[in-house]
Amino acid sequence: MVDVLDNKRAATRFRILVQIAERQPAVSQGEIAEEVGVTSQAVSEYIRELVDDGLVEKEGRSRYRVTNEGVDWLFRAADDVRRFADHVTGDVLGAMSEAAYIATDDIEEGETVSLFVEDGLLHASPGEEGPATGVATTDAEAGTDVGVTSFEGVMDLEPGSVTVLQVPTVRAGGSRAIDESTVVEHCADADRVVAAGVEAVVACRQAGIDPVVTFAAGEVAADGAERGLHVTAVATTDEVGRVTDRLRDAGVSYEVLEE
Repeated sequence: MVDVLDNKRAATRFRILVQIAERQPAVSQGEIAEEVGVTSQAVSEYIRELVDDGLVEKEGRSRYRVTNEGVDWLFRAADDVRRFADHVTGDVLGAMSEAAYIATDDIEEGETVSLFVEDGLLHASPGEEGPATGVATTDAEAGTDVGVTSFEGVMDLEPGSVTVLQVPTVRAGGSRAIDESTVVEHCADADRVVAAGVEAVVACRQAGIDPVVTFAAGEVAADGAERGLHVTAVATTDEVGRVTDRLRDAGVSYEVLEE
């Protein structure tokens, strides 16, 4: 692990390498020094070390380029910074913030509540039996929203998945080219159904399926899977790539069914 937050020197090394990557190949040590907040001499010494370590290649006077090894190092260092930022915003600040939950029963302000996810939504119930708890900041009747803070523990949440069902384009037969029974088979047990493309929307309607959204299907499917839902995305073949790109970016599990 490349911990650029371990000390000031490591952080400065990281920032200087980023500056070189942004400015390459014509690199002004004076501009970098001003940006980073160190002397030009210090920048020169850092660059010399980066060259010695194989992270930067010197191409001529004041001309430098980040090597492949340097790019890899930047990626690893940036990941460390991101993980630390996620820890601060999620674990530290998250425990200090307030969030809205659906009350399963009547709750009083100041009461300890158990937290869980149901049907993709955050719920709170009186008591502290669950693996994740918080403290109610408002009174709430059952079925209404309640503010919660002082979070402890981690909610149990099994990740969901997405099944992508392809529908031919209109040139290839469109909704007429897919059996209604096929659509029903893959949508009946899904927690949510989304559709992308006119042919896909029509195929759903003909099968008696009402998609929750007919645009931004990939984003919604990914969000649902992250909330533990099993989603079927019915997509016209020329929309499948857009849907799977969003799923891949979100890192959720998905399967594309062949036509």
